[in-house]
Amino acid sequence: MSLVSHLLERAAHLPPPRTRAITIRRNLAIRMPDGVTLLADRYRARHDGTEPVILMRSPYGRGGIHALAARAFAERGFQVVVQSCRGTFGSGGDFNAYRDEAGDGLATLDWLGAQAWSKRGVAMFGPSYLGIVQWAVAADPHATLRALAPAITSSRTRTFTYPNGSFSLASTLAWLDILSGQRHKGLRRLRERLNSGRRLASGFATSPLTDADQVVTGDRVQFYQDWLTRKDDDAFWAPVEFDRYLDAVSVPVTMVTGWYDIFLPVQLADYRALRAAGRDARLTIGPWKHVDPGCAAESIRDALDWFGVQLHGRPTSRASRVRIFVGGSRRWRDLDEWPPPSRAVGWHLHPNGGLEVRRAEASEPDHYRYDPADPTPTVGGTVLATSGGPRDNRALERRRDVLVFTSPALVRDVEVVGNVAAHLHVRSSLEHTDFFVRLCDVDPSGASRNICDGLVRLTPGAWRRDADGVAMVTVDLWPTAHVFRRDHRIRVQVSSGAHPRFVRNLGGGEPFGSATTMRVADQEIYHDRDHPSAIVLPVREEPG
Repeated sequence: MSLVSHLLERAAHLPPPRTRAITIRRNLAIRMPDGVTLLADRYRARHDGTEPVILMRSPYGRGGIHALAARAFAERGFQVVVQSCRGTFGSGGDFNAYRDEAGDGLATLDWLGAQAWSKRGVAMFGPSYLGIVQWAVAADPHATLRALAPAITSSRTRTFTYPNGSFSLASTLAWLDILSGQRHKGLRRLRERLNSGRRLASGFATSPLTDADQVVTGDRVQFYQDWLTRKDDDAFWAPVEFDRYLDAVSVPVTMVTGWYDIFLPVQLADYRALRAAGRDARLTIGPWKHVDPGCAAESIRDALDWFGVQLHGRPTSRASRVRIFVGGSRRWRDLDEWPPPSRAVGWHLHPNGGLEVRRAEASEPDHYRYDPADPTPTVGGTVLATSGGPRDNRALERRRDVLVFTSPALVRDVEVVGNVAAHLHVRSSLEHTDFFVRLCDVDPSGASRNICDGLVRLTPGAWRRDADGVAMVTVDLWPTAHVFRRDHRIRVQVSSGAHPRFVRNLGGGEPFGSATTMRVADQEIYHDRDHPSAIVLPVREEPG
């Protein structure tokens, strides 16, 4: 066993292996109904070859962390088949995001069901895109499919692409860069990785965005072009809106995600839909972002337990259906369901940057100007990069286009667990505009670290203004679990962007891809008795 495999075993706190003797058969050819051949590697214990099978379908190759996970499963009572998706790493055809995963996945399950060594059931495992391919087959599961373990992912591909009417620019271009870099080998791949940051920065600043794929990858990517122009095309999105079938999913599902993951709110929506339909599902939420080794380790550990239950009939090590990590207190909590019971407490925006539970009285609105030529930047948070997660926001909060509202020092701990929303009374000089709200924890040293945030894109007809032009808008923030400690302060930021995480709003209502004309937005935030702007926190009554 390699040193890296041993380190993974220790980091993930995996149960002891049953064997170290693993046989790998590479480049198995699996023919699809249209004649395209997909390649796969099969891992099995050398002394056996009849254990239940774990299928991993990936566009990122069959080595690296996939190979390490496959070996970890194979050493603990499973066979593993790692398959390259269509158009990637030797598999035939062309890669077209999401479009072929249902057909190819079901055909692969057919092939597995016909193999003499695969008669004890199949489970599917994997994070991110490897989770989306699981949802692609879950609505009409093959007879051999017994369990799913999708991590940091969601069935809601359309909703994730257009969060609250905006566009996930940073995650989309970063993903294109990853896919493009895989085409190269050796020194060329190293050079591409070293230049990745520069290419992405150029892509984020490109106008119009229809040119950004070529800036980042050197090529035109058709599915990216489609995403820019077909947001409201129901016929285009219907074949890959896998969430439409969640109430029909009969296969037991375990999910792992992180508070700073790019898929968090849509993955939690998947969980709630499964539970509302009475399905067997469980959930783990940790202190992770999308590219976090801790999340990868937990995903493998959790899947081993789940597959042991579903395919081997072993008892589970879990004490609850939902397990969450609570920030601030830095401990794990077991819950019966998500979200847990809580009390909605409004913290109201006040003049002079105050934040209090009581409503403000008479006050003048606060003003700021949002200029898309100098967009409010992303700092930490939910991005497809190592720079995500909690970060000190003080430099961001000094910008003129960011309003900051801060509570007095807390006299006792405040535990917040659940869904967070802000209700803002706003006026804008433009009909097309965005509002971004971020919740931060300010420690006694003054460091302001982001806990959760969210953005809403407003278009004519989407917000109702009163006679003086003021409207109440709701911004849904990422869910969270966090304890604001005694002597810390609660802070709320209000701005009109988080570029490039969300595509910047140029102010004219042009389509994402072709927009070039930039308009400055003059924004007002009201906070008086008639306009009680507030952030609403789900407060647990009995912390600890």
